Amino acid sequence: MAIKLEMLRTFRTVAEQGSLGSAAEQLGRTPSAVSMTLALLEDHIGAPLFETDRKNRLTPLGQLVLQESNRATDAFSRSVDAIGRHAISTAGTVRLAVVPSATVTFLPSIIASFQQQRPDVRLEISDVDSATVRQRVKLDDADIGILSEPVEDETEDTVIYEDDLGIVCRRDGPISTAMEDGEACSWQLLLREPFIANPLCHLVAHACLAPLLATCNLEARNTTALLSFVRAGLGATVLPRSAVQHQLDEVSFLRPDDPPTRRQLRKIREKSHHLSPAAEAFWLSL
Repeated sequence: MAIKLEMLRTFRTVAEQGSLGSAAEQLGRTPSAVSMTLALLEDHIGAPLFETDRKNRLTPLGQLVLQESNRATDAFSRSVDAIGRHAISTAGTVRLAVVPSATVTFLPSIIASFQQQRPDVRLEISDVDSATVRQRVKLDDADIGILSEPVEDETEDTVIYEDDLGIVCRRDGPISTAMEDGEACSWQLLLREPFIANPLCHLVAHACLAPLLATCNLEARNTTALLSFVRAGLGATVLPRSAVQHQLDEVSFLRPDDPPTRRQLRKIREKSHHLSPAAEAFWLSL
């Protein structure tokens, strides 16, 4: 008899719950039915998966089978979800994983235009860092990703927007004062204030950034939080020009030329995953 998905799901639940009774309650089955399913799985494998009858400690083989059960049941759940989304015709939900700086700069106008054309589509947006964007798209936890780093070969990669990166600081802070006194606009100015790190800082190829990143004691990923910290006088950071274009009465944006640095936004999708009509429409709108 072949191993069935239901066997793996039952085994996973028992291993996570640590007892037949708790697993049976979660699965909506009787303890005897759960025990029988486990027995069939162990008979097929030919070795025990639990150290004791209490089912609260896995054998080394059981630990391996649990890992594979997690992969199999998670993949099945993602497939079921994908089938359900594609079955909703042209309407439905589009799941976006987006770097925070894009949610306050590039994305709002895109969403406004798309919703005028497709008011029937629901957009779910998660603002996460580029690595998480890539992971969510790869695992089909997001239909479309927007990130600010180069992507891997297996994803479709298109640059959709770019702008300057620069130093963002208070208008009355040490960096702004140094500029008023005639100091050259350099990334070296970041040494004059406490440094607030964020993932975009790694795009700047200046020697002062590496030690600043290694020693700073404040880091944030959300653009709104970063700007709040700068306005509060907690330090200076690196952000794209578009992130501060409506904040210049409170903060300064300085664009060093040593070297000049551009931030690119890229849209990605997993080539092996077919987009729903709604997601395909949003992809084309970017």
